Amino acid sequence: MIQEYLNSIDNFIVVGDRVLIKPRDMETHTRSGLVLPASVKEKEEIQSGYILKTGPGYPIPNTDVEEAWKVTEDTKYIGMQASAGDLAIFLKSRSHEIEFENEKYIIVPHSSILLLIRDELEV
Repeated sequence: MIQEYLNSIDNFIVVGDRVLIKPRDMETHTRSGLVLPASVKEKEEIQSGYILKTGPGYPIPNTDVEEAWKVTEDTKYIGMQASAGDLAIFLKSRSHEIEFENEKYIIVPHSSILLLIRDELEV
């Protein structure tokens, strides 16, 4: 039973201001038609992929506590712009690649994301 629980990225909890990204091939077109020039691929300084999960954001220090060493469970966060389903273009040098069930994923701090492309939601 534990093995079944561990074999799904749905159970991944992204921490802090990080996002979990499924990388994509730089030579494909996005749904909105964005194509990155070949020079970008050659330099490999930036990469793109679709965001699968995001962390809660940037933690805010609790100023209501009388003693700074006390930890409370009411942690508050500043949310992030990135959300699941967005196409993110990010700095490759600040990312961390992991492999899970023969699939590659990338963990990226929100501050390394240069651009988000979000498809319009239909109402």
